Amino acid sequence: QVQLVESGGGLVQPGGSLRLSCAASGSIFSINTMGWYRQAPGKERELVAAITSGGITNYTDSVKGRFTISRDNAKKTVYLQMSSLKPEDTAVYYCNAGFHTFAARYFELWGRGTLVTVST
Repeated sequence: QVQLVESGGGLVQPGGSLRLSCAASGSIFSINTMGWYRQAPGKERELVAAITSGGITNYTDSVKGRFTISRDNAKKTVYLQMSSLKPEDTAVYYCNAGFHTFAARYFELWGRGTLVTVST
């Protein structure tokens, strides 16, 4: 059915940049809010950034000014452009999105996650 697939994670040096992508596929009528969460070892999962269907964005304080979330509705894809990366950004990043099916049912999905490691 519907799934979310993240890509773009990897190893980068502090101060470097990385762009994450999350593509939705399947029978989807519409996609509502899409977001990125992250979970570092030993820590709880936290919201990094979110973007509504209308393009309104929200960021956690620690990434403001460094990360930019965007979406391409035609491609059913959400992106997270990460710049000035810090070691504390190291985590598994998960994509999340809310959907409406053609039967007008709402549901939410998580991607499997992509690892971002920021280290010298």
